[in-house]
Amino acid sequence: MAETAMSRSARLGGTGEVAGDPLDHAVWRLRSRGCWEDAAALLEPRVAQDDAPAALRRAGLLVEQCLFTAGGWERAEEALRTAEALASSDEERAAAACERGYLAYAAAVLGVRDRADEARSALGRAAALLPPASRRRALLDFRRGLMAEHFGDSPQAARAAYRRAHAAATEHGDALLCSFTWRHLAGLALRAGDLAEARHGFTESLRIREELGFLVGMAPALVSLADVQPEPEAERLTAEAGRLFRLLGGVPSWLADRLGQDGGQDGRDSGQDGRDSGQDGRDEQGGGGSTAGGADGTGAAGA
Repeated sequence: MAETAMSRSARLGGTGEVAGDPLDHAVWRLRSRGCWEDAAALLEPRVAQDDAPAALRRAGLLVEQCLFTAGGWERAEEALRTAEALASSDEERAAAACERGYLAYAAAVLGVRDRADEARSALGRAAALLPPASRRRALLDFRRGLMAEHFGDSPQAARAAYRRAHAAATEHGDALLCSFTWRHLAGLALRAGDLAEARHGFTESLRIREELGFLVGMAPALVSLADVQPEPEAERLTAEAGRLFRLLGGVPSWLADRLGQDGGQDGRDSGQDGRDSGQDGRDEQGGGGSTAGGADGTGAAGA
């Protein structure tokens, strides 16, 4: 896989990592394999020097961990408070608010705690602070789309937000975010009965994640594509998702029930992938109602 593609994908958090930076590459490699704590630890020396961008990146990693594992909430909250305290510009304050909104969304979509109102408020604050031309607006639009889909019962508003995010991510070369928008747009298409469009979107999402080496996001993408494929292809895709799920130690946690694995945790809707629809919570997490269209960011809501 191309290193340049990997660096571009690391911009999902909207924190302006520089392509070619050895630290950026190291953080991405760990993040892509679900080693969020280790990736965050690499940034701690810079955070200790009151580096606001590094604090935002660390917070984003730990928030993403919450969405994929339904754990680590206290660590994420602590990192967010640090990022908020160090933010000195409207752009940085908006980025911190966007992460706080996503953390609240993750807690709500996974059934850990009802924080939907907090998520709306934080994302609205981010929208008010963020300059119209900011590169971070694509990620913000995506996350506001998750809220519209999962807590606003408004697939039309979600679709519009996902499309704005997709267009901006494409313009800025943010391939990983495109994998999330493809996935969630496909989930909405599936809910609307457009099987061909859903299959196309899920295929594109999986293709991008494979090219980037985003290993932790591939099981949700495989499961979603399996839902719109005939047998025996569906069975093959599901089996591959199960292999990756076991390889990563049961991550994303909300796929445990779907893949017939033990070790699911209380407090999450493992049938949703919506975290990359995030993932992604989730019906990926960054997704929507079914495993195929859920939060993801995946069926959970956001992955």
